[in-house]
Amino acid sequence: MYRLRRCLVAVVVLLGAAGCGNTEHEPPPARGEIVSTTPLLSLPPEQTAALLTNGGISTPVRNGVDAFRIEYRTITPHGDQTTASGLVALPRTDSRRLRVVSYEHGTMTLKSDAPSVDTRNLPDRLRTVAFAAAGYAATAPDYLGLGNGPGTHPYTHAPSEVSASADLLRATASLVAQQRRELDPDVLVTGFSQGGHAAMALGKALAAGAIPGFGVAALAPISGPYDLRHVQAPAALDGRVLPGAAVLFLSYWITSMNRIHHLYDDPTEAFQQPYADKVEELFDGFHTEITIVTSLAPTPGQLLTSGFIQSAAEPTGATAAAIAESDGTCDWTPRVPVHLYAARGDRAVPFPNAEHCLQALGSGNATLRDLGDVDHAGTARIAVPEILGWFEQQFPPS
Repeated sequence: MYRLRRCLVAVVVLLGAAGCGNTEHEPPPARGEIVSTTPLLSLPPEQTAALLTNGGISTPVRNGVDAFRIEYRTITPHGDQTTASGLVALPRTDSRRLRVVSYEHGTMTLKSDAPSVDTRNLPDRLRTVAFAAAGYAATAPDYLGLGNGPGTHPYTHAPSEVSASADLLRATASLVAQQRRELDPDVLVTGFSQGGHAAMALGKALAAGAIPGFGVAALAPISGPYDLRHVQAPAALDGRVLPGAAVLFLSYWITSMNRIHHLYDDPTEAFQQPYADKVEELFDGFHTEITIVTSLAPTPGQLLTSGFIQSAAEPTGATAAAIAESDGTCDWTPRVPVHLYAARGDRAVPFPNAEHCLQALGSGNATLRDLGDVDHAGTARIAVPEILGWFEQQFPPS
């Protein structure tokens, strides 16, 4: 009996230690620790050039590329242990020290569209390869819940965008160390749409010294929804954002943030019927954007309850906390160059997002490039080659 009581006490004290004889905590897995590495591409320069050209990307190809899917350890929005996946593309060069570009991808709802598992050579994968083809080590986190990551995706949740991106940088450092190479600690950060938001959040964290071993050299975010409360949500509700894009953004954000901040007890508090009964299951990672939009109301006003719209306009409690974890990515003063890219013709992520971001940054180191009367996707097509050229000129890969 005494031995049984002693064992039970040990279990309680050690919270899960394996067996009664184990008297010490096992350390938790290290964030960024590699779980698995899967080769994806191994291309000489001419095949790399053909891949990019066929995908509509015209950028200089200076070397071949080897690309990998890395699954690695990271944390959930609640701080629990989990895993995520990401794409790492490495240049075939003799350089032993590689400068890193972290490319942050845009909005997606299908797990299988994420850069590390994409088999259709969608733009996010090809843009990552393009940076590697110029000589950079390029990383593209799938984010939590996309790619091979378990669970659902916390959409435009800045803290988890940062943690997933930072832990992929750590995993990439381990991967290149296996090749007897090393990473330059000062990272170049860019991304498009949701990835513009993630890029700004990552740059802010790097600049603050929140990611030991890494800093930031420059940022080039494209068309990010930086100001949910004052720009993105009001524009989605008043028609400045195209109805389909508005319905997708708002329903994705609300269902994601509810899992973190408990915005509602029942979906009918936020969504009108018949949409309340199906909206959460649509964001399980296995439905396309088209399926989601055509399954929901044609406009946000027909989708959301009046009570929820009012709570979003005057947020308190959980709603205010959720908005705070999306907004604020531009609330810092950069000491490195920040080039924002956006377009006045964009009706998915309105231009004032970038204007508000520039104002919040409040630094002569930040600029805003207006790409003119082009749509949302067009901003990335124009901006990515410009950003690559800027990086090559000011921050050459080796």
